[in-house]
Amino acid sequence: MTSFHFVGIKGSGMSPLAQILHDMGHDVQGSDIEKRFFTQVPLEERGITILPFDRNNIKPGMTVIAGNAFPDEHEEIDEALKQGVETIRYHKFLGDFMHNYISVGVSGAHGKTSTTGLLAHVMQGGADTSYLIGDGTGKGYEDSKYFVFEACEYRRHFLSYSPDYMIMTNIDFDHPDYFADIDDVFSAFQDMAKQVNKGIIACGDDEYLQKMVANVPVLFYGFNEENDFQARNVTTSTEGTSFDVFVRNEYFASFQIPTYGDHTILNALSVIALCHYEGIPTESVQEQLKTFKGVKRRFTEKKIGSRILIDDYAHHPTEIKATLDSASKKYPDREVVAIFQPHTFTRTQTFLEDFASCLKGADHVYLCEIFGSARENHGKLSINDLKERVDGAEILTAEDPSPLAKHEDAVLIFMGAGDVQKFQESFEAYLNENN
Repeated sequence: MTSFHFVGIKGSGMSPLAQILHDMGHDVQGSDIEKRFFTQVPLEERGITILPFDRNNIKPGMTVIAGNAFPDEHEEIDEALKQGVETIRYHKFLGDFMHNYISVGVSGAHGKTSTTGLLAHVMQGGADTSYLIGDGTGKGYEDSKYFVFEACEYRRHFLSYSPDYMIMTNIDFDHPDYFADIDDVFSAFQDMAKQVNKGIIACGDDEYLQKMVANVPVLFYGFNEENDFQARNVTTSTEGTSFDVFVRNEYFASFQIPTYGDHTILNALSVIALCHYEGIPTESVQEQLKTFKGVKRRFTEKKIGSRILIDDYAHHPTEIKATLDSASKKYPDREVVAIFQPHTFTRTQTFLEDFASCLKGADHVYLCEIFGSARENHGKLSINDLKERVDGAEILTAEDPSPLAKHEDAVLIFMGAGDVQKFQESFEAYLNENN
């Protein structure tokens, strides 16, 4: 048993890694700022100690795992280095850790978290599978055969890893604060492809992924006929979505998922392809797909009175379009209301016209002030620049959510990667007070 101390334990990757190591029987503690984050809930449920930052937290014999947000000058990292305590950066530790298992990374501009959660759930039906998901969820099994993890392309972080398999969901221009353009994003994925050891499962409907060059087999999935794994005969019902899978144009099997929208079919197809390649029984895959409950902040639904409230992480035009599409398919007879909080001024400026275009998929739009990053200079850009591009859009504040009350029997979708949840919480409080 090793004693681990996490510097920045509430991080979206750090928290699940701490959970995994705790589940595997190690002694785990960590430190972070006082502010409350949803990522600390599963730590607290496991009884993992969370301390304020203090150099006295560092003790001889520990292994210190340092979050990437903290420089070597941080008091705890500085103390660990002074004491000669083993200190490893998060990505380096994770890169080494995964070599103990058959490792499967999930990367892509969109759908990473949902696909990682789905893959972990489905593979669990075949063998013990430890997993690390970007929504702050982790689970470790001492005798794991597989390790499934979310691999983010931001700042090329995923190049710290050399997994056995990689699922690549799509390539799109996101993170304009780091990537120069879509070709820069593609180059990162191309570099990643060269580091995969056994095979790549890639969406063949994506024009950039089709250009991928790799040293291992690449299996393509999608709706187009030239894909190795193709979805056909899609039908939707109140239970979800059903579809047939053809492998190289021959019927393979039929599957059902409790979700809606083409993007959810593609996520499932990638999982089906990986499990087929690894020899996990088809019947197990079919059963597990039916029972997936979703991941945090991805189309998370709550019914209050006659309204459906949905919390969703969508913060890029492609994701917003997919979320609105899912809502309209699941609730075709209800008004769909978008409450959108743009995330970062850089992204808002880059995709201003695209945001306006995709929000037209909602019946009514409310806009919240831009959630900016401390690192950026926002100039003169404001939420009004987006409002004037969206017909009928209104500005919403957390202090007064009452305009939403006129939408009875509606589906209200709170979207964003900042703190858009506070608008939903404010509206729920308003409804409780005025019922």
